[in-house]
Amino acid sequence: MNPIKSFVQKQVFILIMALIGLSSNSQVTTIPVWANAIPGSIKAANYLEKEIIKDNQLQSTSQVTAPNLSAYLPKKELANRSAVVVFPGGGYSHLAMYKEGKKVAEWLNSLGVTAFVLKYRLPSDLIMKDQTIGPLQDAQEAVRILRSNAKEWNIDPTKIGVLGFSAGGHLASTLSTHYQDKVYDSTTISARPDFSILIYPVISMEDGITHNGSKTSLLGANASKELIDKYSNEKQITSETPKTFLVHASDDKAVPVENSIYYYLNLKKNNVPVEMHIYEKGGHGFGLGTVGTHTDWSKACAKWLAENNYIQKQ
Repeated sequence: MNPIKSFVQKQVFILIMALIGLSSNSQVTTIPVWANAIPGSIKAANYLEKEIIKDNQLQSTSQVTAPNLSAYLPKKELANRSAVVVFPGGGYSHLAMYKEGKKVAEWLNSLGVTAFVLKYRLPSDLIMKDQTIGPLQDAQEAVRILRSNAKEWNIDPTKIGVLGFSAGGHLASTLSTHYQDKVYDSTTISARPDFSILIYPVISMEDGITHNGSKTSLLGANASKELIDKYSNEKQITSETPKTFLVHASDDKAVPVENSIYYYLNLKKNNVPVEMHIYEKGGHGFGLGTVGTHTDWSKACAKWLAENNYIQKQ
């Protein structure tokens, strides 16, 4: 099939799905990332998605084979035309869909931001010809979907950001530094985020700094130095890397704070605008906040978004 024709058909399908969702009473609609065949995929009949549901709410999921975007729309009177794709964390082995997905999307909606929670495929050689690029394929395509349908969703195509937690932060920083990588047969629409928000992110694949679970899940147990360097995103920063907001806790035992620090230093070295908040306590996985000073990170982030003209100043 002609790739341009295929792309147009896919976008029409996606748009129809979105409009169906918008015409219902719900403010949330789910959109498939791939309307046609998933690039580089392997069919595995026994590889089924595993969901954890509590109180009728999806908490976590794993073994994703059909990635999708859940669109959370702000109230019309609040909408400011900015959009954010949210990447839940989970060590590249599961996705924290509620704490680092739905709750975050609803917070973004309160700021007038249109939020899209990406349920991305987790690395697996059972369903991917190359497990190192599977999540990035989904992330690139997600941004391209938003940008190509920006008018229909009342989104400014120059105000599309990403927000990632933990391993989701690694995916967000990978997209921010590898947005030009040719990981599938795509259109010329840019996959570059306009800004990045990284919360206790895995950044590096280097021993002593990385989160070993995320590294093994993505790169395998015996990754080459070349592959480790490629996905140590602090080493991939250029002057074109998106402006970034970083949050971490000094006492994070799972993902050392050095991940954020090294990313910050190299952004600064390349003259990329960056703001970082490091909290004394908070550990890992605090989401929008639990107790202590880190509970204010969302307020600091809202201030940063306002100062960069992504939301209205309060």
